[in-house]
Amino acid sequence: MNQSGTIFSQLVAELPKRQFRRIVSRYGGDKQVRRLRCWDQFLCMMFAQVTFRESLRDIESCLRAFGPKLYHAGIRGSVSRSTLAKANENRDWRIYRDYAQCLIKTARKLYATEDFGVDLDNTVYAFDSTTIDLCLSLFPWAPFMNHPLKKKAAVKLHTLLDLRGNIPSFIEISDGKVGDVTALDSLSIEPAAFYVLDRGYFNFRRLARFPKAGAYFITRPRLNMRYWRVSSAEVPQNSDIISDKTIRLCGKDTRRDYPWHLRRIRFYDKKEKHHLVFITNNFDLPAITIAQLYKCRWQIELFFKWIKQNLRIKAFFGYSENAVKTQIWISVATYVLIAIVKKRRALPLPLSNLLQVFSLGLFEKMPILQAFYETIDQKNITTQPNQLVLFDN
Repeated sequence: MNQSGTIFSQLVAELPKRQFRRIVSRYGGDKQVRRLRCWDQFLCMMFAQVTFRESLRDIESCLRAFGPKLYHAGIRGSVSRSTLAKANENRDWRIYRDYAQCLIKTARKLYATEDFGVDLDNTVYAFDSTTIDLCLSLFPWAPFMNHPLKKKAAVKLHTLLDLRGNIPSFIEISDGKVGDVTALDSLSIEPAAFYVLDRGYFNFRRLARFPKAGAYFITRPRLNMRYWRVSSAEVPQNSDIISDKTIRLCGKDTRRDYPWHLRRIRFYDKKEKHHLVFITNNFDLPAITIAQLYKCRWQIELFFKWIKQNLRIKAFFGYSENAVKTQIWISVATYVLIAIVKKRRALPLPLSNLLQVFSLGLFEKMPILQAFYETIDQKNITTQPNQLVLFDN
């Protein structure tokens, strides 16, 4: 007889429950709660993320169908869509934000030595945002666009992605009207780390925070940037690097906002057949390495694409700001948990495949590894049938 718990209970066992209790106590999440405590709410919403549930009614029906298995998976309270809706509406979303941050710290330690394509010991981050479109009549607290013919709402996910393992280390959720560049003000800058930014974050007053903190940025300049050339470095022959210059800004405002020298690298992309210009405050790395680091910025675009395709963050189970933020943070926690399980169990498949397998057999009683590795020794399978042959040749 298989003595293993369900796959869902094995996933839950990877979660640090003691830290969750401390966070709930900090925000008073379980005060005067008679049914469906915060832990039950978290597990129900995590179940919805892993199994791609479409609505609260869908969650309720599926969970009730499993009956006694819920208790062994850690869900103690009775699950109803009205109770879950009230919990998403009223429980402080910061509980799940702080818990996701705890999981992120664990995941980053596991992936600290992960290779991301560039031979560099420093931590490298990519910073960008993605927009999730909403209906303004249902989400009036998140205005994005007001037009006589079109009314739109949206939330933005401003994300700092650690390229070692593609783990989000910082996420800020805002309404659609908040500009991307303003999210840099909330960023806690890590000394000696590299921050790869796209052209939308080209603001010298905010970029000046990086050299002050001892960190480095890599971005692309606007076409109207005014500067003086201070010196030019020698460029290797037969290289994709066209030029490598040290420059100083000469605009009145930009020179005041950023008074230090910058490095301007011109690169030719043979695959796309066009030139790219990079601006950085790092003068030590080879120019080709700077270009390679900027190319790694594409990982954050793939991250946004992955979470939109594989997690429930495009359709929401509640309409309030608290419900939306709760669902987003629990989806982030689910993504990080799958990454932790993948690393700890040395699972061979990418995260999207893992999520698909978990969704099909979440309440099957088997070890997680058994769902991915064949348990039958192929060498013991003979080609001779055990059945008698009816006709001889």
